[in-house]
Amino acid sequence: MRSGHRLGRLHGRRLGRPFGWLWAAYGTSALGTWLAFGAFPLIAVQVLRCGPAEVAALSSVGAAVGAAVAVPLGPWVEFRRKRQVLIAMDLVRCAALLTIPAAFALGALTFVQLVLVSVVVAAADITFRAASGAYLKALLPGEDLLVANARFESTSWTTTIVGPPLGGVAIGLLGPLATVVADAVSYLLSALGLRAMGGAMGGAADGAADGQEPRPERRRTARPRPGDLLDGWRYILADVTLRPLFFNTVLFNGLVMATQPLLAVLMLGRLGFSPWQYGLAFAAPSIGGLLGSRLARPLVTRFGQHQVLVATGALRALWPVGLAFLGPGTGGLLLVMGVEFGLILCCGVFNPVFTTFRLERAATDRVTRTLTAWAVSTKAATALLTALWGVLGSLLGPRTAIGLAGVFLLTTPLLLPRRPAARVPEPEPAPNRA
Repeated sequence: MRSGHRLGRLHGRRLGRPFGWLWAAYGTSALGTWLAFGAFPLIAVQVLRCGPAEVAALSSVGAAVGAAVAVPLGPWVEFRRKRQVLIAMDLVRCAALLTIPAAFALGALTFVQLVLVSVVVAAADITFRAASGAYLKALLPGEDLLVANARFESTSWTTTIVGPPLGGVAIGLLGPLATVVADAVSYLLSALGLRAMGGAMGGAADGAADGQEPRPERRRTARPRPGDLLDGWRYILADVTLRPLFFNTVLFNGLVMATQPLLAVLMLGRLGFSPWQYGLAFAAPSIGGLLGSRLARPLVTRFGQHQVLVATGALRALWPVGLAFLGPGTGGLLLVMGVEFGLILCCGVFNPVFTTFRLERAATDRVTRTLTAWAVSTKAATALLTALWGVLGSLLGPRTAIGLAGVFLLTTPLLLPRRPAARVPEPEPAPNRA
């Protein structure tokens, strides 16, 4: 009986009903997010008649301020039951988004409201992601984390492929406000799915033998200290393996995202690609993410976690420099699709392996703060590098700036961990005084 259960885990067939609800909630909210992709800029332009400067501010300021707002939430979430936090963040995002169509119906929608909603959604998104990582670590045993993260990765790429085209049709028929409503409803459905889990943890994780999410140990000090806000960064920088991986992922993600506006300018402007060609160039290669997420577990089983992490982390850095050679016509379109497919395929393998490694490496009582610090740093670095590369694109031209980003990306493998990490011992659980 025991070996049969173990064999089922190895094949990743079933991770239990609670995980099924969590996975469904994630997929629902991810689909809603991609349905509403680009809705805020469209509302700003079509409804509020905003100019380019205001649209740019809406994207950058909302994400940056939202990341800053999320910083104090990390220590706060660490000492609360994560499922309750997940439900609360879903409801906060739902309520914030619904204020937009409500204000529009009353004739009171303003640009300031759009910015405030984007700040709230960004902060809630970071908090949700951090809490969900900690919850997943408590929900499943360590040997099932890679399977779970690969399923999340696969779902993410599926919604990336399906969501924007469906959202584009909805926007064309009903306007951008319809997709904002759909996004809000997706968060409500996600909250209902998480609520349907009840308190069950399936007895899979340590400390959850009673079937309930274990209550986090209370902090010894009565009040939060200002220094608690930096605990996540302290923990990352003190770990010899997490530290280089932190700088690698933050720099890689920031440089890749910084080139996206320049690619849009180059392809839609100077090279004369049509909008549908531009969309196809980035949507079709997302199939590589599905393939990569399916390959992650077999590759780790065969070659080991560290080898796969380092190999795919290095390989993904080789592709973007090819975009500097982008030309017009069918050849240029195929070049973009080939580069993006290779990049996304490597990321599809790397991401679930990296996410699993980070969860395993972070101590249980530091997971939420670690993930919050990581997400805040990534968003801040992306905003900074996007602004910097916008200046470089204006001074040097978009093609040169894209090539420069590709050259810098070639250095990021130097920040990957060079040797397998020793397992971090978990702290002894506090004695039950009930």
